[in-house]
Amino acid sequence: MQNGLELLASHACFDGEQRYYRHASRRVGLPMRFGLYLPPQAAGEGARLPVLFYLAGLTCTEETFAIKAGAQRWAAELGLVLVTPDTSPRGADLPGEAQSWDFGVGAGFYLDATRAPWRRHWRMETYLLDELLPLIGEQFPVDLQRAGVFGHSMGGHGALTLALRHPGMFRSVSALAPIAAPSRCPWGEKAFTGYLGDDRRAWAAHDATELMARQTEPPYPDGILVDQGLDDQFLAEQLHPHLLEAACAAVGQPLTLRRHAGYDHSYYFVASFVQDHLRFHAERLQKVGARRR
Repeated sequence: MQNGLELLASHACFDGEQRYYRHASRRVGLPMRFGLYLPPQAAGEGARLPVLFYLAGLTCTEETFAIKAGAQRWAAELGLVLVTPDTSPRGADLPGEAQSWDFGVGAGFYLDATRAPWRRHWRMETYLLDELLPLIGEQFPVDLQRAGVFGHSMGGHGALTLALRHPGMFRSVSALAPIAAPSRCPWGEKAFTGYLGDDRRAWAAHDATELMARQTEPPYPDGILVDQGLDDQFLAEQLHPHLLEAACAAVGQPLTLRRHAGYDHSYYFVASFVQDHLRFHAERLQKVGARRR
């Protein structure tokens, strides 16, 4: 273990390295894990590469995207560092924690809980932004001024809301099949009630559609990319991308919402379009670097 990081595994991958780490989280109060892909460009002397954070969905861990999406091939070509945090705290032994796979309270949802018993450890927003992101910047050859975020399902919700709640933290944002309006779907209602209570004003602060509707000018003038499968079994009841689309249109936020016939909610869908998302982020993060030179 070095600098509080324990390297759990390392695998050669497209001339780079796919690594997995564990560390003791001060913010969460439990051990947390994350995956890290270092492309071959990271081996260059003095390298400071753009970094892309991927937030996964329910039932996933820090390994899921790295194993299933095939993103390392494109990250190696584009010179992107990929960071894949775990989705939730683990090991708190709280009632219901083991049932988190039913999308109840227990899934991290990328926010800080305010209700007992979850508020002690379920601090995913603070963990990601105040602890993991600086840790990545300190320990690895990345340029945090060129950081992007994207995610799938619950992680798509997390990517959109964190990007909107923390202007300037991320320079690019995209999502695949996100929970776009969690205040208006059963998944979100259950999680928000468990973590935040019954006050819907508190829910709105973690709802991408509501956050977008509050904007006075486009927060991401270079655009937001969202992909959605039309055969997604959760589309009608849980995801509601049309509500985010309407909110973006109302504030003039450029949004590319692509609807794909035949695709469902699985990682077959994610793998089919991940290349487009990495290229989308690479183009925008390269612009940031060019403006600074």
